[in-house]
Amino acid sequence: MDEQQPVSLTKSAPAPAPAPESARPSVSARPSVSAPASVMAQPSVSAPAPVSDAAPASASAPVARAELRASDADRDRIADVLREALAEGRLQPEEHAERIDAVYRAKTLGELEPLVRDLPAAPVRGAAPAGAHAAEADWPRAAPESENLMAIFGGSVRKGRWRVRRRTNALAVFGGVEIDLTEAVFEQQEIVIHVVAAFGGVDIKVPENVSLRSSGSGVFGGFDVRTYEAPDPDAPIVHISGFAVFGGVEAKPKRGKRLKNLRA
Repeated sequence: MDEQQPVSLTKSAPAPAPAPESARPSVSARPSVSAPASVMAQPSVSAPAPVSDAAPASASAPVARAELRASDADRDRIADVLREALAEGRLQPEEHAERIDAVYRAKTLGELEPLVRDLPAAPVRGAAPAGAHAAEADWPRAAPESENLMAIFGGSVRKGRWRVRRRTNALAVFGGVEIDLTEAVFEQQEIVIHVVAAFGGVDIKVPENVSLRSSGSGVFGGFDVRTYEAPDPDAPIVHISGFAVFGGVEAKPKRGKRLKNLRA
């Protein structure tokens, strides 16, 4: 007979009973998976700043004084300083002619300042002092009796609103001088324009209602002045004198231009 194996007296533990359905963990109760540290460390992207509708500061900034447009009064004021410098011998005729030409080509106050910067009583930035308009009535007493216009191998122009001196001297040597009195202010009833044209020319325009007289002559040149007597006895008288040598002088009324009164 086979030998029987001894029977163990120790009982094995029973298998655990299955847990009820209510005790099983639900899917939603599972622990959430944390995002990687590299993802969590990324900086947040901020929203773009709103665009301001306000205009840039430079748009509202005032225009520099040197960039302001020059008026006829500004040019005349600078021209007066240059004429005084010529009469005092501070400028040579050639320098004066060049600067006068630049004065009437200037568009801004900044272009006028360098023309008188090296002369006494030169205006700053071409601006008039505060009391300039109030003192305008005193100009006839302070203004010189004569005015010189020179064009040597160049040109000189006097036109627009300007005060006519009792005597104007015009010299044209291989150049041209233009004198326009149609918008000028006559402070004397009779004025004299003495011209010398040598291989050059002088052109003079006057209003229709002023008297125009001549006592000049031409030597191998022309001295053409259309003399005229105005019907008004109080009308200004423009007397043209001088001579032209291998040059020409012409003076005539400008059609459609009339002087309203003696001081207009």
